[in-house]
Amino acid sequence: MLKSTLNAFTDINGVARAAAITGTVELANLIPPTVTYESRGNLLIIGEAQQLLNVADQFSALNSVTLLATDSNTSELKTAHTLYYSQTVTVKGYLGAFDVHCRIEHEANGLETNLAKIAIGRQCFDIVLDMTATGVINVEIPAAGYYALGQRSEAQISAKLAALVEELPAMKGTFDKPKYFRLNPDLCAHSSRGVKGCDRCIDACPAGALSSDGIAIAIDPYLCQGVGTCATACPTEAISYALPDPQITQNFVHSVLARYKQEGGQAPTLLLYGERDTAAVIKALAVLPSSVITIALEELATVGIDTWFSALAYGAHQVLLATNTTYIPATIDAVLTNELAIAQNFLTELGYESERICLFDFADSANFKAYESALITPIEAALTGTKREKLFTVLETLNQSSPLQPTHSTVAANAPYGSVTCKTDDCTLCMSCVAVCPTRALHAIGDRPGLLFVEQDCIQCGMCETACPEKVITLEAGFNWDWQARKATKLVHEEPAACCISCGKPFAPASMVKMLTEKLQSHSHFQGEAIRRLSMCEDCRVRDIFEKMEQDPQSQARV
Repeated sequence: MLKSTLNAFTDINGVARAAAITGTVELANLIPPTVTYESRGNLLIIGEAQQLLNVADQFSALNSVTLLATDSNTSELKTAHTLYYSQTVTVKGYLGAFDVHCRIEHEANGLETNLAKIAIGRQCFDIVLDMTATGVINVEIPAAGYYALGQRSEAQISAKLAALVEELPAMKGTFDKPKYFRLNPDLCAHSSRGVKGCDRCIDACPAGALSSDGIAIAIDPYLCQGVGTCATACPTEAISYALPDPQITQNFVHSVLARYKQEGGQAPTLLLYGERDTAAVIKALAVLPSSVITIALEELATVGIDTWFSALAYGAHQVLLATNTTYIPATIDAVLTNELAIAQNFLTELGYESERICLFDFADSANFKAYESALITPIEAALTGTKREKLFTVLETLNQSSPLQPTHSTVAANAPYGSVTCKTDDCTLCMSCVAVCPTRALHAIGDRPGLLFVEQDCIQCGMCETACPEKVITLEAGFNWDWQARKATKLVHEEPAACCISCGKPFAPASMVKMLTEKLQSHSHFQGEAIRRLSMCEDCRVRDIFEKMEQDPQSQARV
């Protein structure tokens, strides 16, 4: 349908667009990793008692149907169905593995229990139909196998139920779903050595698939719905989208724009959309200029600021993130809004129109006006590297021909760009900040006491600020347009080394040895000659202890 719509345009831009979109091959995973659901067709329906009785017989094709009423005590209702009643219900899980706990009011003990164990003799239900007005599972995008009617009109509820009567019997068997993400814990900035850092991915998930145990991020692939917001929000690429890989998507964008130009197309506008909106795109193409090139994504939020700016660098005059904006779930909307705010701030700071990258509602298609000029001469080769490296490359290129030539820009407080400041008078160079820094933005000099910083690598996770025992480090969000200074290794603090009083080897910052000596000189374990060991290197310290023990063996028994 989309192909025939594209081929209907016979002007030079329309012909070039059709050739670019249909003639560019996207290389994707031939056999993507998957997760498997197993469902036996045991259905649980939750809602008001009379509602449940009205619909229960319609699902007789399933293996079993369990009814759980939440409105009132059902003991006086006459029915052939077993009807459970509880006002405290928790549901967790996914297709084939829904854990349902509740307090069964008509049971003698009234204790919270596993409903599936009582009702069907199993540990879990396979499918849940939630007919309550507010829903039992409080996530914006529920797991596979969970169907919520929510607050709909009677006509809408009837239509939805009719569809589910047809659909649910097919939800028996084994089902495979793609594993949408890759997770590299080595790149994660969530925590280090017990210090909490970045939570952007957890906040960005509308499906409740991400969690933290206080040490590491975990992603439940069975709950993940593949919207990609976690990967877009992640500043280090610890989480990356896998279907397809972001680099494949960028290469495809580059190839499409290059082919469009090669075929004689002019003034391209790139319209990115989620595949579920294909019907809306086909309808919009009838009124949009033929220079609007559409590229389908698994989900709109699977790509972010680096891909948007890369498209501008490849020759797109504008990048539209197209959707029915009224229906964007709040969490996805927040991620896109945040990413867009950063992108549009960069454009404005450079002196370009902020709408060069913007959210686009299909409802506005008839009023769309394209930009006639590109921001820069398109770069020839597709960009490579991390998403930060690609973004910085484009921003440097844009800045070279920028009307304003900014040197430094403020950014939103939650943006992953900025620097750190250090009150060096109170810094002891303990290197706690270096120990927790996930990107090595902060690192030690190595051969002498000193702290170095690379601004381009700082993602503003805050772990250095939290870990600093002297509280002398402060984050400063912002963007440095001087690319040489941003990439340079800057000296934050340096001081003379304390030399071992025994062998003369430099072994620690002098201020740290002084601070420890002052703090511990009154401690019982550091009386007499023991305090001197703080001024020794680790080798001499151990040697001195054993020499003392050899000279005075009885000292081992004294506490």
